[in-house]
Amino acid sequence: MKITAIELIQFTYPSSVVRDAEGHSHPGPQHEAQGTITHISTDEGVDGYSMGGAPVMLETARQVLLGKDPLHREYIWQKLRQFQRMRGPALHDRYLGALDLALWDIAGKVAGLPLYKLLGAYRDKVPAYASTMCGDEIPGGLDTPEHYADFAQACVEEGYTAFKLHTWMAPIGPDPKRDVAACAAVRERVGPEIDLMLDCNHDYSRMEALYIGRALEELDFHWFEEPMPEASMSSYIWLAEQLDIPVVGPETAGGQFFTRAEWIVNEASDISRYDVALGGLTPMMKCIHLCEAHGVALEVHGGGHGNLHALGAMGIPGEYYERGLLHPQYDYEAARPWLESRGDGIDDEGYVHMPQAPGLGLDIVWDFVNENRI
Repeated sequence: MKITAIELIQFTYPSSVVRDAEGHSHPGPQHEAQGTITHISTDEGVDGYSMGGAPVMLETARQVLLGKDPLHREYIWQKLRQFQRMRGPALHDRYLGALDLALWDIAGKVAGLPLYKLLGAYRDKVPAYASTMCGDEIPGGLDTPEHYADFAQACVEEGYTAFKLHTWMAPIGPDPKRDVAACAAVRERVGPEIDLMLDCNHDYSRMEALYIGRALEELDFHWFEEPMPEASMSSYIWLAEQLDIPVVGPETAGGQFFTRAEWIVNEASDISRYDVALGGLTPMMKCIHLCEAHGVALEVHGGGHGNLHALGAMGIPGEYYERGLLHPQYDYEAARPWLESRGDGIDDEGYVHMPQAPGLGLDIVWDFVNENRI
């Protein structure tokens, strides 16, 4: 089997998500947005698809992939990783991840297995937590601690057993006391049985992060995520030493699993963090095994099919699937008209079940994509 073509499919879709000056998502007026699908073809008619990618990646991707066996994923991933040094913008981790996931999609289809089973299944469902959008100034949205509590209660009534706040970030915030007030309001509303997490402004000082962390300990929060710049690993070593609540990270720091290895051996966080967007499923599984070898939990950042399959194959925590980003004025279920289903619906007990179709399990609505193709 050989790779014969690499294509980027671009299409438009109606979206009600807008981004503020700092890039954070909020509900807004409906407008036209653009989506992409990475498509890898083979000479045996088995095609791989993944969401994401960009035109800038195609020249390098074709140079490395064309004519190669798509099942040689490790060889291809290593070549692309090496190319990142000199062609960084053309092979951003997200683009590398899109290519890697499309190759895994081919592998699953060749084997006739969903990817979590191809990887060596550990479970076929995982509990989800409701992960909010960032705080805002939208009346009745996420504009006050009380409205965070209202939304948390609604999520619990829907079946979630855990809830994570993203609080007010620039340009609206930040404010440590306001963050703590929102966390306190949510805890009071949902009671002691629901696991709560906080992912707050990522640029607090050490003392601000310590203030928030100690308050979260009193509120019995489950973990504390990215309160300071992750370029300063020493700040996280210091914070983890001060607090009993688990500190989670790194999330946005570059360097893929190599950086996570440094955080683990330097005890900069209690729980590690990874995402298939950081280079694909190939490096994610490397990071999972790295954490397992060191007795460190890994919580998966973000949702999507690739992350869900990784959770299904993990023999260590990943305790939760991150479902979101959610908001009381945003229809999460209807937000991806190019898919028959999002693939991460929750059942009555708050679980998300692993996709069962071969490969990634993307159920693409080709009529919609082709009608709106750029």
